[in-house]
Amino acid sequence: MLRDLLVAFPEARVFSLIEKLTETDRADLGLGVVHTSVLQHVPGIARRYRQFLPVMPLAMRSLDVSDFDIVISVSHAVAKGIRTHDRQLHLCYCLSPMRYAWDLREQYLQESGLNGTARGRVARLLLNRLQRWDAKNSKDVDEFLTLSDYIRERIQRAYQRDAAVIYPPVDTDFFTPSGEPRGDYYITASRFVPYKRIDMIAEAFASLPDRRLVIVGTGPDDAKVRAVAGPNVELLGYQSRTALRRLLQGARAFVFAADEDFGIAPVEAQACGIPVIALGRGGATETVRGLDAAEPTGLLYGDQSAEGLAQAIRTFESALGQGRFSADACRRNAERFSRERFRTEFRQALEDAWGRHVDLMGPGGFEPPHFGL
Repeated sequence: MLRDLLVAFPEARVFSLIEKLTETDRADLGLGVVHTSVLQHVPGIARRYRQFLPVMPLAMRSLDVSDFDIVISVSHAVAKGIRTHDRQLHLCYCLSPMRYAWDLREQYLQESGLNGTARGRVARLLLNRLQRWDAKNSKDVDEFLTLSDYIRERIQRAYQRDAAVIYPPVDTDFFTPSGEPRGDYYITASRFVPYKRIDMIAEAFASLPDRRLVIVGTGPDDAKVRAVAGPNVELLGYQSRTALRRLLQGARAFVFAADEDFGIAPVEAQACGIPVIALGRGGATETVRGLDAAEPTGLLYGDQSAEGLAQAIRTFESALGQGRFSADACRRNAERFSRERFRTEFRQALEDAWGRHVDLMGPGGFEPPHFGL
């Protein structure tokens, strides 16, 4: 996303709490100088940044963007708290209200093993404080954009603010069909963290021993996934983008079990011409066309359990046998989320917001805008 924003606004200057990218990553992003906060100089910050969550709001407000006419914040936590003044336009692309302070608080505390502990009580006090800070600073944002209708509703609940939806960019120029016949295996690809439910996917396939599953990725839940994976499940670990594309192109379907804000991976799979079996919640309901569509690109299931997923796979195979899915339909659906579409829509949204801002403030003294990102 940062790469596409820099293409859309090449004159923008970039600000961040910390920056620890490799030179390869910087070159890939087309990134020049990044202006960072005082946290950049804390030893080991790249490994321990989560420990500094309580001071991140203060560190964010220490960044000086006062020379810019337009500030674009890309925020899942504290970036929307950047300090701006009245004549600046602050446009926030909100990836989500701070998850651990709002809707997903109990889930985070449970997964962290903090429920019912003294540390948990301290964590709750901290999260209460962060929620109040987040709600207060949301009022300083002039206009919100967000990545899905699912998160738009979350923003309305948390901040009582509306947001225009601009779907995030997917590299549909890279993820393309191969034109070769697909194989007989299913695939999933993700970081192994609890809410992705990769262990549940592996467990579902353990009950379907005549189906093959390929899993791409690594993460904290690696041991949990391996413990339930049967001999029909192949764990490949980290794979390059090129290798992942090849695996997607040859798969029967992509399996997705997360309640995700948007979900890039299912769209990448469809861009490769393969259908998706996805949990019918969150962003997947906006990116996957289910069996009730004229041209379905996958199946949406409701029971987030190994048994529910196993049944969904059987239903999918029945529909597949009836010729319900086509590579062309999957590809056309994915093209709705292209990088060029994202850049065009974002530029238009900013132009419209700037016009409203000038009308509100009065035209006196406004010149062509300078950007801070």
